[in-house]
Amino acid sequence: MKSILWQRVSAPFVEPYVRYQYADILHAIRLGVAVILALLVNVLTGFPHGEWTTITVFIILGLLQYQGAIYTKAKERILGTLLGIVAAFSILWFSDSVNAWTWVYYALIGLVSGFIGYLAVRKLGYTGLLTGITMLMIVSNLGQSNMSQDGIYRALNILLGTGVSVAVTLILPLKSTLMWRFLLSSNLDACSNLYAGVGKHIDATEDTPVNVNTKLNSVVFPDDGVPVNKTLVTALQQINKRLLAVRPHIAATASESGINKTTLETIQRTHRNIIGTIDLLLSAAPRLANIEIDDDNHILLIHYQSELTQAMQHIAAVLRSPSDEVFRPITRIAVSEYPSVQHLAFEWQGYFWLTQTLQTQLQQLSELLQTTKPQWYAASGLGYQRREQRRMKEQGGEGGLDV
Repeated sequence: MKSILWQRVSAPFVEPYVRYQYADILHAIRLGVAVILALLVNVLTGFPHGEWTTITVFIILGLLQYQGAIYTKAKERILGTLLGIVAAFSILWFSDSVNAWTWVYYALIGLVSGFIGYLAVRKLGYTGLLTGITMLMIVSNLGQSNMSQDGIYRALNILLGTGVSVAVTLILPLKSTLMWRFLLSSNLDACSNLYAGVGKHIDATEDTPVNVNTKLNSVVFPDDGVPVNKTLVTALQQINKRLLAVRPHIAATASESGINKTTLETIQRTHRNIIGTIDLLLSAAPRLANIEIDDDNHILLIHYQSELTQAMQHIAAVLRSPSDEVFRPITRIAVSEYPSVQHLAFEWQGYFWLTQTLQTQLQQLSELLQTTKPQWYAASGLGYQRREQRRMKEQGGEGGLDV
């Protein structure tokens, strides 16, 4: 009993699948711990304007949960602060060395600020913004040395706050790479079920009664009179919800894994195309129930259903797995080997064309994932891989993630 209770309590801290189910709560705990540590750092250092340490913690961790995004924000903040200090001291040195007039000093600050602003909107972004803010905290008050010192202390506190933020993320790591994997895996599993449901729906609609009052929970009749399975539509909505949830993790996954962002965008686009094709198949299925198909092409249809359903399940399983497995090629079924398809009704020809499109999209996704696997596999963390392998060996199964 104690062992089971301990597993439940410790699961969010040691099992990534469970951890991501409680990501919001763990994020709140981590932020609270980071603020306390920042306050203790202020006590130990005794630097003036210690509030900037805690402010920095909130700026970096407040809206960011996953390591890739946090590290990117932290690097930008550190770089911006250091560049701001360099820019400020360069202005002060120049002003003192040439004994410049006051208007020259202000003109120089304006010129440098404009240059930083130009770079901020072109390339530097947040780094440029922090560069300008840090510089102005130091140089804004000419002749007031205490104000310049305050600016320096603020900059030092920003660096300390950034260090605290990064350190706390190592205690309860939430990796975007893992979240990216889990969301994509969950969607492919759901897509395989949805695609299998499309095939069943073709057969099921043959016996669908015309009476609108019957089976109302499973079938509705739009304006065109074609029945639509509400369960499949609901499943598609959940798939689209996960698709949108993947988007914020792409940049952070690129940062964690080193995969080119363009490649991740291509994977995301292929992911979206697969969902779109299945949506079209779902829309076409009810119209096919009353259109005849010969036995040979019915066998082809079943063959497609089996192969592509298994392909999606396989890709999902490899994405979830902590073992270094390989994505197998998608079986290519050539419609050209079934010339009778050309003699089918237009609706059936369109359905087979969509199915071939889905096959091509799955092959493309499999190849992209196999090519990038060494990077996203390593970025998932060796600790995670080993823990999951041990757990699967002990429990004989996989964990689940409901997102």
